[in-house]
Amino acid sequence: MFIQTESTPNPATLKFLPGQSVLEIGTADFPNAEAAAKSPLAHRIFAAGGVTGVFFGSDFVTVTKADDVEWQHIKPAILGAIMEHYQSGAPVMDGEAKPAGGHAAHTGEDGDIVRQIKELLDTRVRPAVAQDGGDITFHGFDRGVVYLHMQGACAGCPSSTLTLKMGIENLLRHYIPEVTEVRPVAA
Repeated sequence: MFIQTESTPNPATLKFLPGQSVLEIGTADFPNAEAAAKSPLAHRIFAAGGVTGVFFGSDFVTVTKADDVEWQHIKPAILGAIMEHYQSGAPVMDGEAKPAGGHAAHTGEDGDIVRQIKELLDTRVRPAVAQDGGDITFHGFDRGVVYLHMQGACAGCPSSTLTLKMGIENLLRHYIPEVTEVRPVAA
């Protein structure tokens, strides 16, 4: 098994490509070791040490390291954990654990606007941020403000504010005049 790695815009995060499917549908975010209990793969990666976050996409694993740890010290252990997992035949997620579907549900009078927001996120934004090892999902819409949840490499990325304000906010405002601002939300 050959696992490729790619850097991301977030220097604390690396993207690992195992060359096979990680999740069939959706994404899974593990912001700490406790959350990783529902995933044998995420649990192995946290056990490597120095890891503060794990995120799964369709064909990649994004790992965020602690600030006081260098990649050259933990990358071999993470590669080993991923390889051991796939060789073991264990599932990526425990049977009852389900990957996230993505966007939060929205009910109310702004349903048509929210549908447009989600469509733009799915077609224009999410594919681009997945290339960088992350995901951005809809969290809410209130009086012109769109609330988005950033995951994987996007969470804590130094350029995330620029991505939100100059990229996503401008895109949404261009296509949907009712949108006035985009703000991040914590997990």
